[in-house]
Amino acid sequence: MRTRLAGFTIAVVLAALGPVSPAAHSAVAAPTPAPSVDGKTCEDGQGKVVYDSTTGGWVCAGGKQDGKPVV
Repeated sequence: MRTRLAGFTIAVVLAALGPVSPAAHSAVAAPTPAPSVDGKTCEDGQGKVVYDSTTGGWVCAGGKQDGKPVV
């Protein structure tokens, strides 16, 4: 009788915690990346597309889109 009660209790607890798990994961989601621009938009805004060796990606340097990642 005790094993049935323990099993039932565990099943109820797990069923109650199941829907909470996705909400907990979304609360600690990764931060949103910075908005990116394309190379043409960067150059139209008087910037230049340069390689950033610290991040390993291309960024817009100067102009209206300064510092934004280039896709």
